[in-house]
Amino acid sequence: MANRKEKEKMVEALREDLSKAKVVVLTDYRGLTVAQINSLRRILKEEGAQYKVVKNTLMRLAVKETGLEKLEPYLEGPTAIAYGYDEPVVPIKVLVKFAKGNDNLSIKAGALEGNILEESDLRRISELPTKEVLLGKTLGCFQAPLRGFLSVLQGNILNLVYVLNAVKEQKANV
Repeated sequence: MANRKEKEKMVEALREDLSKAKVVVLTDYRGLTVAQINSLRRILKEEGAQYKVVKNTLMRLAVKETGLEKLEPYLEGPTAIAYGYDEPVVPIKVLVKFAKGNDNLSIKAGALEGNILEESDLRRISELPTKEVLLGKTLGCFQAPLRGFLSVLQGNILNLVYVLNAVKEQKANV
């Protein structure tokens, strides 16, 4: 059993993780094997996220000082937490996809940049396109009018060339 000092260090580490994370997702891992949990950890780590099993009592203490007190009702039963530090949508996508293939993993709730989200909200977020796809679509929207404008200009120049060529041929025939 951890003594008081060790527990204080654990709570402080949780607070630090919570304050640095852009996204936090609480899950119930009951029924997952150690191999499945390790596989999920590995996938999340590759995406720049972490996955930790936490004690609810320590987590309750940590959320009180980080502005995430509204997560407390979800701290029942076995709890593991996923933290995303860089791209906030990626850990959500990974967890939702993993949960679809593993009925034993259930998503409880989460927080995205301080906003508390229900499980249904997290599932909807997981369906959003990636940042790169959205940027590509936005860039395409900016490029489309320019392409149209260039086509119009190019058409006018071609017409001018045809007219000048016709005048040249007409004068050559005279």
